[in-house]
Amino acid sequence: MSHPIDATFGKAKRLLNAHDYSRVFNATEAKAFHNNLLLLARRNGGSGHRLGLVIAKKNIRLAVQRNRIKRISREFVRKDPHGISMDVIVLARRGLDQLDNAEMASLFERQWNKLARQISKIDQKSPQSP
Repeated sequence: MSHPIDATFGKAKRLLNAHDYSRVFNATEAKAFHNNLLLLARRNGGSGHRLGLVIAKKNIRLAVQRNRIKRISREFVRKDPHGISMDVIVLARRGLDQLDNAEMASLFERQWNKLARQISKIDQKSPQSP
């Protein structure tokens, strides 16, 4: 009998405080842009992915939509196939709530792959982690 993937999203998988967020904002190593979404990333030294969410009420009016975006982004990070450890901030922009779940998951996958390619290029240039 196989064991299920760790389905929890505990504190070790989240950016928790202003210092964690500012490290990514101030020293972004990879960016993935889209009209509805911006992902910022920074290598974190091998402690696995950590996710930070910035979903402003100004951009996504309804709480149910903000929660749906959070749920889909967390689910994608849980299932991420890339072995690169990075801190990622998801910034939701206007219109993201208009996408259905499948479109949103596809968008996250495309943008996440962009981040992974950019980070792996950095790793190839300098093999030392920060």
